[in-house]
Amino acid sequence: MNQTTNPTSITADPALPVIRIEREFDAPVHNLFRAHTEADLVKQWLGPRRLRMTIDRFDAVTGGGYRYAHHDENGTYSFYGSFHEVRPDERIVQTFTWEGMPDGVCLETLTFEDLGDGRTRLVGTSTFESVDARDGAMASGMEVGINEGYEQLDELMGRL
Repeated sequence: MNQTTNPTSITADPALPVIRIEREFDAPVHNLFRAHTEADLVKQWLGPRRLRMTIDRFDAVTGGGYRYAHHDENGTYSFYGSFHEVRPDERIVQTFTWEGMPDGVCLETLTFEDLGDGRTRLVGTSTFESVDARDGAMASGMEVGINEGYEQLDELMGRL
């Protein structure tokens, strides 16, 4: 059951290889930050509902890295990256690569904005190597994964 109905905004400037994702949550900054940096919490919300997630490593500290996979009846989809900056309750900067496209490294920045009254705004910016790479990500169904993932994140916030 969803805790909230806050909309998710996913936008792509036609001239830039960037996707911006913005969403407000009815949860405090610290809990949302934990959900992005603690492997046992990440596993509960990241990605579409139909996929099962396994984590090979998840070291969410400046200079750390991660590798995880989503699984369904059609196969396994693995992802990896490096954490360039992890500033508690404020900001995460990381790379993101799908193993199916190893030349397509994306740089992602996520900021956590305390709105007061136990509410937080997350703003994610993903910078791709080209507009074509960005368009490929948009066409991949990422919107479903983001929206379902954030619904699951709402549910997790209701349990923390």
